[in-house]
Formats: sequence, structure tokens, C-alpha cells
Amino acid sequence: VQLVESGGGAVQRGGSLRLSCAASGFTFSDYALTWYRQAPGKEREPVATISTTGGTTNYADSVKGRFTISRDNAKKMVYLQMNALKPEDTAVYYCGWRGYWGQGTQVTVSS
Repeated sequence: VQLVESGGGAVQRGGSLRLSCAASGFTFSDYALTWYRQAPGKEREPVATISTTGGTTNYADSVKGRFTISRDNAKKMVYLQMNALKPEDTAVYYCGWRGYWGQGTQVTVSS
């Protein structure tokens, strides 16, 4: 199993970023996928989950209305569109599947 995140960066408050996760090594279309994040000194937390077809999504309360998770089963990709970013969104963002993690991508939001 391999999960490779990309798209992080440094933005100012109110900015946007789009994260991508390329997956391989499992039947991608058979499973829900989740984006997680881990801020300094805090535990890793789920941010958004998407069902196998993309028809159902769930979000942490802290990101509802600002983040959108999507997937492309043909490309084995999952995305996280992040808008209206806040300094408290600063974290390393991970794509996760059944205990497997990528290396993460750093998102830094300055005020």
C-alpha cells in the first residue's frame, strides 16, 4: 500500500489550497477514504471522509463549509479542497486507509 500526499504549502488567512493523495496497492474504489491532520502537540484527527462512490461525505465540525473532499476512482486519487483557511488549520495533512499513512503534506496558514 502506498499513499502519497501533495499540494500543501504556506498561505495567508482566507487563502485556499488543494491537497491530493495518490493511492496504490489496494482496490481503491472499494473503500472509503479519509483525510486526517495533525497539528503540533496535538493528536492526529480526522478531517473529512468520502464514501466509495463519493456520494457521501462527512466533515469535522471545524472545517464544515470550508473544505470539500472528492475522489477520482479511475485515477485512484482523493482530494481535499480547502478554502477560507485559518491559522488553526495549520497542520500536517495525511491521507489514511486502514492504518496506512502517507508521508503527509504540510499546510501552514499565517494570520
